Amino acid sequence: MPRTLEHSYTRELRVRHDKVDQHGTVTIRYKSKLHHIGMGRALNGTRVILLVAGRQIRVLHEHGELLRQLTLDPSRDCQRRGAA
Repeated sequence: MPRTLEHSYTRELRVRHDKVDQHGTVTIRYKSKLHHIGMGRALNGTRVILLVAGRQIRVLHEHGELLRQLTLDPSRDCQRRGAA
């Protein structure tokens, strides 16, 4: 009999290379809708790597340092820094 897992895993795995814009955000598309992830204006121009597994998102500096980890809230266009 199959056992049920506590966590729901997704097959949607993506890696995205981007740069933090002048407003301190990066954008990601989830289910055909664009979402803005707040990173802070101090990171303006920083190259980042987004690791996306469904709604779970990790934002890494291009050298591997974890900058932000969040669960995307699909009901909000802007994922503010303090929200996750």
